[in-house]
Amino acid sequence: MSSRHAFVSNCKKRKSRYGKIPCLLFKVQIMREILGNKKGIRDSVLNELIALYDVQVPLGQLISAELALKLADITEFINREISLYISRSGQITNIVIGGNDSVELPAVEGRRGIGRLSGIRCVHTHPNGNPVLSGVDFSALKNNKFDAMVTIGVTAPDYTQSIISFGMIVGLDKEEQFICDEYGPFSLEEAEAINFLNVINTIERILDKQTSSSSLAVAAEKTILVGMDWGQIKGGWTAEDSLEELKQLADTAGAVVVNRFIQRRAKPDPAFFIGKGKVQELALYAQQENIDLCIFDDELTPAQQRNIEQVMGVRILDRTALILDIFAQRARTNEGKLQVELAQLQYNLPRIMGKGLILSRLGGGIGTRGPGETKLEVDRRRIRDRIAFIKDSIEKVRAVRTLHRIKRSKNQVPSISLVGYTNAGKSTLLNLLTQSDIYAKDQLFATLDPTTRQLILPDKHEAILTDTVGFIQRLPHQLVAAFRSTLEEVAEADLLLHVIDVSHELYQEQSDAVYKVLEQIGAQNKTILTVYNKIDKLPSENALAQRLAQQENSVCISAKSGIGIEELLALISENLKLKSIEVTLLIPYTESEKAAKLHTIGTVLEQEYKENGTFMKVRLASEQLEDFEKFII
Repeated sequence: MSSRHAFVSNCKKRKSRYGKIPCLLFKVQIMREILGNKKGIRDSVLNELIALYDVQVPLGQLISAELALKLADITEFINREISLYISRSGQITNIVIGGNDSVELPAVEGRRGIGRLSGIRCVHTHPNGNPVLSGVDFSALKNNKFDAMVTIGVTAPDYTQSIISFGMIVGLDKEEQFICDEYGPFSLEEAEAINFLNVINTIERILDKQTSSSSLAVAAEKTILVGMDWGQIKGGWTAEDSLEELKQLADTAGAVVVNRFIQRRAKPDPAFFIGKGKVQELALYAQQENIDLCIFDDELTPAQQRNIEQVMGVRILDRTALILDIFAQRARTNEGKLQVELAQLQYNLPRIMGKGLILSRLGGGIGTRGPGETKLEVDRRRIRDRIAFIKDSIEKVRAVRTLHRIKRSKNQVPSISLVGYTNAGKSTLLNLLTQSDIYAKDQLFATLDPTTRQLILPDKHEAILTDTVGFIQRLPHQLVAAFRSTLEEVAEADLLLHVIDVSHELYQEQSDAVYKVLEQIGAQNKTILTVYNKIDKLPSENALAQRLAQQENSVCISAKSGIGIEELLALISENLKLKSIEVTLLIPYTESEKAAKLHTIGTVLEQEYKENGTFMKVRLASEQLEDFEKFII
C-alpha cells in the first residue's frame, strides 16, 4: 500500500476523528478560537477543530490533501459547513462552524491596496457533496477580495472521495467590476499539486496594471439603508419618509445607495434591533451584491451595532454616526472641528469594546483593534482626557464670542439669526440679503460653521445677520451639546428668521422639528419671523402661499429669484424698531449716575450740557426705557 493510500485508510477509521493532526511545517502563535454556530457540537469535535490551527499548508499549495480530508471528515460527521481562512504563508487564521447550507464569514483584516488581493484564501465545505461555487460564494470572493474561494464537496458516507473546486478574481471588466473564474472539480491529489502562489502573483500583476488608472481607487461605498417601523416617529412622518431623508444624508456623505429595507416590528430586538432573522437575510443580500456599508435609520446601542456587524460582515453605521460623519466633512473652522470631534468622541466612548483607539492626531483615528481590557482602559482615559481638553478649548471660544456679543449689545447693533431645517435655503437667503457668496448648495448640511455678515435695512439701520447650522428631525443630542457655544448665538439673538422650505411635502413636520431644537437651547420664546421659502417651486394655481402670508409675522419669498424680499426686509425693520427706540432726555445733574448708565446700556447719539441738566439723544432697547421715562422731553 502506498503512503497516500495508507493515509486515506487511516482517515476512514472513526477513531482517527479525535486524533492529533501533525504540524507540517512550523507554528505561529495566533488566537485559537472556533467561531460561528457551536450549539450542539461536542467538545471533542471542537478540540479537533482547534487542533487544525497547528496545521501549516506547505508554501505555494492551494490546500493540502491531509487538511481537506480532515475538514471533509468532520463535516460529514456534524453535517454542517466549516470554513477556514489560510494566509499566503500557509497559516490557518480563522475557523468557523456554519449550518448545513451556509456559514458566516468573519471580516478580513489587513487588506492591501486596490490592485492587490487580501492575502487570505477561504476554504469551506459543502455537506451536500456539490463542489460548485454558489452565487453567495462568488459574492464573498469579490467583496472580500479573497486570494481564492475554495469549496470541498463532501461525499457521504465515503468522505475520502470528496472533490474540490475553487474560484479566483482574474481581472476587471469594462465597468470596473471584478471578473471571476471557477476551476475544477479536482480530486484531492490534483488540488494539492496546483502551484497556487504563482497564479496569485500573475493575477495581482494584471490587477495592478488594470487599476492604475481605474476609478476603483476612489469608488464610493455601495450602501444599503435599513429602517424600522415601530411607532417611534411622530407627527406626519412615516418610516418611508424618514428613510428617504436618510438617503439624502447618505448621498451627502458620498455613499451610493443601492437599496432600502424597512422592517416592521412591535418593538426593537435588544440584540439585533430588527431581529436576527432579518439581519441574516440582509447579510445574504450584502454578500450577493458586494455591499460595503449598511446604515440604520435609528441610533443603535453599542451591543446591537457589534452583533449586526458580526453577522453581516460589513461596516454598520446608524443615523447619528452618519450625521456626525457629514459634520466632520463640512467643518472648516477650528471651532467647528473641535465641536464635531467632541460630538464624535462622546458618541464613540461607549462603543470602543473590542477596539483600540489612536488619539495622537486630531480627529481620533478610531478603528483599530486593541489587544485587551488594559488597552481599552487606556483608550477610555485618552478619550476622556481629549474630551476635557476640547471642552476647555470650546469654553475659551465661547468666552470670546460672549465678549463680541456684549460689544454689539453696547453699540445697539441688533443681531438676527437664520434658523431652519437643513436645506431650507438659509445660506441662499443670507447671500441675497448681504450680497455675500458663502457656500450654498442643494444638499443637507451644506453649511456647518456659522457665518456672520452685516445687513443694511431699508431705514439705513445696521444689523448683524448670522447663518447657523441646519436642524433635522432627531438631531443627535451629542451635536446639540457640542454646538452649545454656536447655538448660543441663536438663543441670544434679538430676532430669529425661521426659514421653511414650503415646497417640501413635510414642511410642517420639518418646522415642528426646528421648534423642538429651539426649545432644547432655550430660544423658543424669542421673536420669530416665519419665512416661507421656495414659493417659486409651488404650482401657480396653489393658494398655499397666500394663506401662509396672512399669518402674523410671516412672509412668503423665494431666496433664489428674489420674490418677497422687500416685504421680508420691511418686516425685519418693523420688528427691530419694536425692540429699540430713539429718545431725547434731559437728566438733572443730581442724577448723573443715570446719564453714565446710558453710556453702558445704550448708544448715545448726541450729548450737551445744559443749565438744568445733561441733554442726551440715545438709542436703547424698549424694555430698558422704563427707568428713564421721567426724563423724556
